[in-house]
Amino acid sequence: MKVMIPTPLRSYTGDCSVVEAHGTTLAEVLADLERRYPGIRFRMIDEQDAIRRHMRIWVNRDEVRVLNVPLAASDEVIIIQALSGG
Repeated sequence: MKVMIPTPLRSYTGDCSVVEAHGTTLAEVLADLERRYPGIRFRMIDEQDAIRRHMRIWVNRDEVRVLNVPLAASDEVIIIQALSGG
């Protein structure tokens, strides 16, 4: 499936904005991304296996906040990194 990568994470993907990944859940897709692009998962997922609060992940047109969301090969995953600071 297609995974859209935000600009701050593109250093992991060789500057690719769209990559392919495989899995039947969001957790599996992120694990596949980690295999292909070592270090990228830690930027999105914390030590408690939760999506970091400054990250937003959308499957098709729905925001997801858990990793066990089922996915189909035709789905599109969009990763957005929120800006923070003051």
